[in-house]
Amino acid sequence: MNLDDFSDLIERPDGGVRRDAEERRERLTVPPGALGRLDELGEWLSAAQQSVPVKAVGQPRVVLFAGDHGVAELGVSGRAAGSTHVLVRAALDGASPVAVLARRFSVPVRIVDAGIDCDPELLPESVVRHRVRRGSGRIDVEDALTAEEAEQAVRLGMAIADEEADSGTDLVVLGDLSVGGTTAAATLVAALCGTDASVVTGRGGAGIDDLAWMRKCAAIRDALRRARPVLGDQLELLATVGGADLAAMTGFLLQSAVRRMPVILDGVVAAACALVAQRAAFRAPDWWLAGQVSGEPAQAKALDRMALTPLLDHGVTVGEGAGALLALPLVQAAAALAAELPERTPVAAEDEDEDEAETTAVDDVKALDAT
Repeated sequence: MNLDDFSDLIERPDGGVRRDAEERRERLTVPPGALGRLDELGEWLSAAQQSVPVKAVGQPRVVLFAGDHGVAELGVSGRAAGSTHVLVRAALDGASPVAVLARRFSVPVRIVDAGIDCDPELLPESVVRHRVRRGSGRIDVEDALTAEEAEQAVRLGMAIADEEADSGTDLVVLGDLSVGGTTAAATLVAALCGTDASVVTGRGGAGIDDLAWMRKCAAIRDALRRARPVLGDQLELLATVGGADLAAMTGFLLQSAVRRMPVILDGVVAAACALVAQRAAFRAPDWWLAGQVSGEPAQAKALDRMALTPLLDHGVTVGEGAGALLALPLVQAAAALAAELPERTPVAAEDEDEDEAETTAVDDVKALDAT
């Protein structure tokens, strides 16, 4: 597998349709610019859907890729190593922030176990049946995955994207459930952006103290030494310092762009995978929105590199797709406004022409009288 092949498969959203959407926006009763960024979102959706006026977002879905990371053994996370299954169980039981929000917004949640480190019997078969391996390797001293596992994980993400597109999903909120995932994500961002570990090291969704931050920074530094020699191959990079969940998310993002299915990115893990995907296919980011600012420096670095501006900044750091899900109603509102606001009637323009003709006639009569 060569991820660079996606570059030939992914096209940008239809530019002609977007121009038509912009022209329609000029004709609406609400003055241009009065709706701020909602105008831009409506036009982006029109281009993605190839539809003017834009269609409502009727079948959104939250997709969460889950996995444990061996680097968590170093105490770089606010959660215990190997405890991702606890996060998954909370989401399944409706007791996590993303579950509460999804219930409130009536959006289904799909959880995909790509590399959770637990007995499969602890979770439903529908979650664990896709597992690539049990936990990912400790990236500061060993590869996260074998080459075969990395390809399997990417293909898993592609298959999930195809399933969602085939089922009618018209927009995906993409997030992760992981312990140690932000360390792997920060390593990918630092490697691809050419920055030092300290520039991208954050405190994760659960929060860590200064000593844990220093351990995390050291782990990213060591992982970076292993990442830099394989920067020319995105799949090998994911195998070296990524993880099963990150590789699957990367495959999901690339195949979603192929299938013309828009995606809202959540936190730093999704942003890091998007950055890897962008390296493989430069048009792919045109299909993504950044949901929210997570406070992670690596996320800010990745989004800046992809020229993606987050929709929200509410200080939500919990991860798990919650922040991006909060942005979904904003996108739905943009679609509704673009589709349902009335256009100005052409009568006013006709009246102006008649008034102008009458004025001209009167002026002509006055001119004749004067002579």
